[in-house]
Amino acid sequence: MDWSSGLLGFAAGLLISTVTAPVGVSGAVFLLPVQVSVLGVPSPAVTPTNLLFNVVAGPGALLRYRRAKTLDGPLTRLLIAGTVPGVVTGAVIRVFAVPGPRIFKLLVATLLLPLGLWLCVRTLHPTGPRTGAVPTTRTTTALALAVGIVGGIYGIGGGSILGPILAGRGVPVATVAPAALAATFATSLAGAGTYALLALTTTGDIAPDWPLGLTCGLGGLAGGYLGAHLQPHLPETALRLVLGTLAAVVGTLYAVQGLR
Repeated sequence: MDWSSGLLGFAAGLLISTVTAPVGVSGAVFLLPVQVSVLGVPSPAVTPTNLLFNVVAGPGALLRYRRAKTLDGPLTRLLIAGTVPGVVTGAVIRVFAVPGPRIFKLLVATLLLPLGLWLCVRTLHPTGPRTGAVPTTRTTTALALAVGIVGGIYGIGGGSILGPILAGRGVPVATVAPAALAATFATSLAGAGTYALLALTTTGDIAPDWPLGLTCGLGGLAGGYLGAHLQPHLPETALRLVLGTLAAVVGTLYAVQGLR
């Protein structure tokens, strides 16, 4: 990694995390296009590199949310309990069953585009009152497990998927964001460790790009803290629209790239 790539990676991590931390997304899913298209990180190495980014960047936003006393709660525990085993399964699937970048992009688009549009529509045209209630324990854990598998495959931690789903069900973004980021951090630790072990026994670009992942992560560390600091000053409707729009934009970009 030369100095220009490192500077670009740091700036990308800083800007992306500042925007995404208030809505519970680590920013790794938005860092993927930069890594693949600009910095030339090969697939599937881009997945563990993104998980490394989450590990380094995550504590910035989590520290701020902990100081605001919004990190503790049943939703955080439920999400972590489901996503951690899921991400290990997803990492194995990513290495042995979904190595192709084209399939990878199309699957991301299929997930994120409808989620983002759904959340934007529900925010602008609500169909009922937002109770703010967290879904049942069984439903939340099953959802977290499925998202953990997806996160292990894509290296996105899962917050970009959990956030739109939970917010779309009426849970306030101020509740969703800390829990989703905590789950992303925990699953990224587990996922990065799984990829490191698989790299010892499997050929190919499986290990993370350590210099790039650390550099992007340092930018994300600062950006995440700043973004979490800004969240209480932003209205709920704006946060929900930002979350939905980010998911829809990334889904669209991946659909275009995957269909080329």
